[in-house]
Amino acid sequence: MASTVTYGQLLRTPGAWTFLLPGFAARQPFAMLTISIVLLVRHTTGSYGTAGAVAAVTGVSMALCAPYGGRLADRHGQRAVLVPGVVLHTLSGLALTTLALTGAPLWTLFAAAVLTGASTPQIGPMVRARWAAKLQDSPLMPTAAAFESVTDELTFVFGPLLATALCTAVDPAAGLVTEAALTLLGGLLFAAQKSTQPSVTTAGSLNGRHARVERVSALGVPGVRVLIVAFLGIGAVFGGMQVSLAAFSESIGNPGLNGVLYGVFAAGNMLSGLVCGAVAWRMAPQRRLVAGYAALAVTASGLWAADSVLTLAGLGLLVGMCIAPALITGYTLVDALVPAGARTEAFTWLTGAVALGQAAAVTAAGQLEDRLWAGAGFLVPMGGTLLALTTLVALRSRLAPRVTIRPASLTVARGVGHRTPVTVD
Repeated sequence: MASTVTYGQLLRTPGAWTFLLPGFAARQPFAMLTISIVLLVRHTTGSYGTAGAVAAVTGVSMALCAPYGGRLADRHGQRAVLVPGVVLHTLSGLALTTLALTGAPLWTLFAAAVLTGASTPQIGPMVRARWAAKLQDSPLMPTAAAFESVTDELTFVFGPLLATALCTAVDPAAGLVTEAALTLLGGLLFAAQKSTQPSVTTAGSLNGRHARVERVSALGVPGVRVLIVAFLGIGAVFGGMQVSLAAFSESIGNPGLNGVLYGVFAAGNMLSGLVCGAVAWRMAPQRRLVAGYAALAVTASGLWAADSVLTLAGLGLLVGMCIAPALITGYTLVDALVPAGARTEAFTWLTGAVALGQAAAVTAAGQLEDRLWAGAGFLVPMGGTLLALTTLVALRSRLAPRVTIRPASLTVARGVGHRTPVTVD
């Protein structure tokens, strides 16, 4: 049912390294932001509650504003959005640092957090949009999606470690200051790679005449709205696991075990991502998504009943292994569902959905852990994935990719003109 492709083929794509290396550097600060804010505000206010609230405001602001930044990037080019964006993010991050260190009123911290989150550059979605522009309908697209998924995981392994080391060994403000500096340098370096950014041309040639390409909002594509629900469920897994693993480790008197258990979960995600990307699938992507998501819901539903470290580690590994295929297939579907002029926006909607799902899950899981029993927070990943799976099954027809039927004598740009729905199998 599937053949094998290689990451070597992907990385030999002409021009790929010109955006991969600066893209990796530019997205690293993204994983440093939340923990840097928490450690700084906790140091200056003495309250984890306050620190968590400021960090949550940053995350929600980012999730709500990122899709509009993606839309602007699709319409005006990534460079036009990135350059002012990284400057604003750097200034707002430094302002937040200064306000925290000087004991400014709490409302000013929240105001700076809103600006910091809203201006967070969405490098990951922009890299994915560049892959989509480079590969078009190539069978390497799922491999690129897998590669980006693994890169994201690596980012979220090294970023928090670097931020924590800076905040504890250097200065409580060092993490956020470094995040701001790396965002500025990495973002400008990535923006300088103009040759690989997706085209923003608004006119095409049709029988010698110019035809206006209709601007479409990614959110107006029914399949994207279904994917957003699916990614909210994935965010619920990330948020619920973070809180519940910490609570479980604390309840057995070994809080240091939290890092090990979460590491097993992340390892499962990375391993399955690598394998999934090395396969050229013949099954239709919408069918793969439903099947993979069903496996995710089943494994996540068993977490709350785990009563030992080994059982929880094994289930965590399985849950992690089910997440990557769902993420990769969802991102791959964007290429088939969304016109080229709206893909960056679509990718940012999905990234934002994960962030919103995670923020909601952290809050809900924390309340369950406080009010019920240690491990009750694992009910959140179960509930989130089951609700998302129900939506996927009910609306799976909206995920069927549409292709343009091109007469031999006429070439029509994809996403423009009359189209006949065709399920790609």
